[in-house]
Amino acid sequence: MTLENCTLRLAANDEVAVATRDLTAGTVLAAEAGPGLEVRANVPRGHKIALADVPAGTSVHKYGQSIGRALTTIRRGDHVHTHNLGMDQVQQDYAFGTSRITPQAPAGERPTFKGYRRANGKVGTRNYVGILTSVNCSASTARMIADQFRGAALDAFPNVDGVFALTHGSGCGMVLGSSGAEVLVRTLRGYAHHPNFAGLLVLGLGCEMLQTERFLDADTSAGFIERLTIQDSGGVRATVKAGVALIQKMLPAINELERETVDVSELVLGLNCGGSDGYSGITANPALGVASDLLVAYGGTSVLAETPEVFGAEHLLTRRAVAPEVGQRLLDQLAWWQDYATTGGGSLDNNPSPGNKAGGLTTILEKSLGAVAKAGQAELSGVYGYAEPITNRGLVFMDTPGYDPVSVTGIVAGGANVVCFTTGRGSVFGCKPVPSIKLGTNTELYNRMPEDLDVNCGVIVDGDATVQEVGEQIFARILAVASGEQTVSEELDLGQEEFVPWQLGTVT
Repeated sequence: MTLENCTLRLAANDEVAVATRDLTAGTVLAAEAGPGLEVRANVPRGHKIALADVPAGTSVHKYGQSIGRALTTIRRGDHVHTHNLGMDQVQQDYAFGTSRITPQAPAGERPTFKGYRRANGKVGTRNYVGILTSVNCSASTARMIADQFRGAALDAFPNVDGVFALTHGSGCGMVLGSSGAEVLVRTLRGYAHHPNFAGLLVLGLGCEMLQTERFLDADTSAGFIERLTIQDSGGVRATVKAGVALIQKMLPAINELERETVDVSELVLGLNCGGSDGYSGITANPALGVASDLLVAYGGTSVLAETPEVFGAEHLLTRRAVAPEVGQRLLDQLAWWQDYATTGGGSLDNNPSPGNKAGGLTTILEKSLGAVAKAGQAELSGVYGYAEPITNRGLVFMDTPGYDPVSVTGIVAGGANVVCFTTGRGSVFGCKPVPSIKLGTNTELYNRMPEDLDVNCGVIVDGDATVQEVGEQIFARILAVASGEQTVSEELDLGQEEFVPWQLGTVT
């Protein structure tokens, strides 16, 4: 075995490389140039091995950036992980707009997809009926209504993708007008306006603080909208009966809606990663970045999120900002998050999960540097608050937590009509009403969970494809899925329980 076919060094000045296979202590890796490397401790694949001695207290680099500080002296050939690598309080250079790149569309015919053009001009990639609840008190009733449309109930309506309930744990006991309440209102409004809904039944209890008129108006994408409250309808059983009847009345007309050819620029792509590992920043994330840049080049929109997971890499994004105020807004959000984490008794370096660490990620700095690769190279055109409507074209950022269901709920509320979700540990995730394309970072994972992943990006580290080639494959899959091809998450009917609005603020 050679150093070159067992490890990946990502930048010339990096003191560490990523193991591409399990390395056993005592193994000597020959080098094409220079001395070989003796492995001093077992290094699992995806983890880091030291290529040089690093004195205690010195920064350790990966991707050409600091990922932490040596807790003890690290010797060449050591396994580099939580036992000898800790956080590094690096002073970043927050230059604005110094590295702006505008991706150029390839020559040739513009891509298109088959979507549903709604009356308000938005384009959907699915044709769902949603039951949207204003308050947790109506959650069980909403599920009872949705359950009546399982199995063979929709066989006569092949163009209806499904009927499902979106329930949540709030809607009352809140301070209306507060930041927490407004986050929920924005989220529900975003879903009520989402173009993947052809029909909506909005269901409340009746006495809740969050009345439906706060988030539902005439400018929704859904052509068929009904409202019910349990108290006015005569209780749970009567409401279920009434709700089923209202949806049954919608179905024939919704089934008549047809897909039409639309330009690729109508796509709004949500970018998310979960269960990341040491390969995430090498395979799936940069490949998704290629697909994101292609979409942006054609005039579409791509949404990066998960604010705690850009901490330590934010300077790379501010340099891509189209204006200083765009970069500053990102920094302001990060400052809020640092205060938020401290108030809660933690820090942003709490973020790498046990699964992340088992997969080879050590600090939030390392995780973030790999995570931002999902955003490719395009300039940053806007920064949005959680669940705010996305109006910019190009690459934008949305402030969300790193917790996947909460993050993607905000992205979808903002208008994403396709989501790409990268994972190295094997996240099982869906996000109705939007299809979620799951991208595995390594071949071992893809072979172990083939029914839960759409694309194997592990072929990059296997040497069977380039990042560019896999990125183009992902872009083609995005177009196919936007046109109606089912993802593995949709085949498993995932995504109803993953509607999790971010809960903030006082509960009274």
